[in-house]
Amino acid sequence: MANSGSLANLDLPAAAQFRNINKIYRMGMSEVRALDNVSVVFEQGTFWAIQGASGSGKSTLLNVLGCLDRPTSGQYLLQGRNISQLDDDEQSEIRLRSIGFIFQSFNLIQQSTVEENIELPLYYQGWPPEASSERARELATLVGLDSRLGHRPMELSGGQQQRVAIARSLANDPAILLADEPTGNLDSKTSQEIMQLLCELHSQGKTIIMVTHESDIAAFAGKHLFMKDGCVERMEG
Repeated sequence: MANSGSLANLDLPAAAQFRNINKIYRMGMSEVRALDNVSVVFEQGTFWAIQGASGSGKSTLLNVLGCLDRPTSGQYLLQGRNISQLDDDEQSEIRLRSIGFIFQSFNLIQQSTVEENIELPLYYQGWPPEASSERARELATLVGLDSRLGHRPMELSGGQQQRVAIARSLANDPAILLADEPTGNLDSKTSQEIMQLLCELHSQGKTIIMVTHESDIAAFAGKHLFMKDGCVERMEG
């Protein structure tokens, strides 16, 4: 089985790149190769769908991309910088400043307003309150929630909550936007609306890497990476 796909489009710089990445989990005397010698280039400004059966390695791939897990071996380059062996504090800083996350379960703070949820990454970066509030309002307008700034997540629909999560993911103007089953908790109509929003962000130049098991959702992406048994089975697009 091929462990890597086609090389990057040489006209586009790499937003993120894996070079012979392995991730091995050891459980007693046995080991699981969650990622097996994976090499792939995610070009700047592209929209990727990561697909594969449960246990294929797609979630582990996303976790390594997001600096939520570190590879056992190999190199992970983010905007040309090798970050695979950075310490925990350095990886936390990378997550805060260069990576945006969108989760299936939204991961909003229920006691906080829409504005406060969007501002959260900026708070940790030490933004002044006035600038942080202005940025949150700008992003709320972008996702169509400028009239809901004072609402709390429980007062919003699932689709609106995901829009808040998307706005929050954009607060730090990340180099890459990682989406883990972003429509998994939404009905089909709302799913289409969320995907249209992601497509709009992509058209504005955002690099988006999305894990999904739904073929109709994956169809919104321009590039496709299929995982099997921890390896890159094939790439399309």
